[in-house]
Amino acid sequence: METKRKALGKGLEQLFSNEVINFENFEKDIVSTTKKSDIREINLSEIRSNPYQPRKTFNETTLQEMAESIKEHGIIEPVILKKTIKGYELVAGERRTKAARLAGLETIPAVIRDFNDQEMMEIALLENIQREDLNPIEEASAYQKIIELGGFTQEEFARKFGKSRSHVTNMLGLLDLPESVKTYVNEQKLSMGHARALSKISNPEKVKELAERVIKESLSVRTLEELISASDLPKKQEQQRVRETKSIRNTIYEKMMREKVGTKVKINTKKIEIPYDSEKDLERILEILGIRIEGL
Repeated sequence: METKRKALGKGLEQLFSNEVINFENFEKDIVSTTKKSDIREINLSEIRSNPYQPRKTFNETTLQEMAESIKEHGIIEPVILKKTIKGYELVAGERRTKAARLAGLETIPAVIRDFNDQEMMEIALLENIQREDLNPIEEASAYQKIIELGGFTQEEFARKFGKSRSHVTNMLGLLDLPESVKTYVNEQKLSMGHARALSKISNPEKVKELAERVIKESLSVRTLEELISASDLPKKQEQQRVRETKSIRNTIYEKMMREKVGTKVKINTKKIEIPYDSEKDLERILEILGIRIEGL
């Protein structure tokens, strides 16, 4: 079982190493090490999205173009799925699956692999950051989640994903915008440039006021920046948004222990926390750890 998990984790382990992460390599590793006889045709009706998928909107034009290509050439690369009680969950290949449905297909070629919830989240975030065209708010949320999962600083994250430190800081700053302004960005009523300029302002009411003015008067980013500068609005102090809450080594240890005992493990300074649901679950964990108390 341990050997199987280690093989499945190839690529995911990069999340906790010093290497630059590449989703393409991760997916190719899985597909290339799968025998053709193990690639199965799965009914599209049995497949649901990865519950940790950060993308909320998909470009309908792009999906339709992909569907037309599928009608002509078929599915070139299988999707990756995880078996669940209710059918299958997508690990990688969300757009291919949606396009296949648009193309009128009933099944899709797939590789079935066993991933836990943590891995499902990591994969979804990684795929979307590197492969998909997320809107700015979705992208910022994906950055934040990976930083939290890996315990990275912004500089470590920027280096690992090939981004500039300033780009990461600007993206994360969007998460502090008022919800109504985030909605404008998602709806493409405000550009990334507008959102970035507004995110520097500390007063949320002024942010909303300026956002509505940009939309109403179709103001350019440059004009907005000039307005902000001329009004001398208080700016936010640049700060390290995300703290390095744990070492990468401890994150690896948590992952290994979670796979060993089958429950989420937390490792903090000089302390290991292993939660359990009941006395029976505690006995199960103790048995896995080789701890037996005579007479009980």
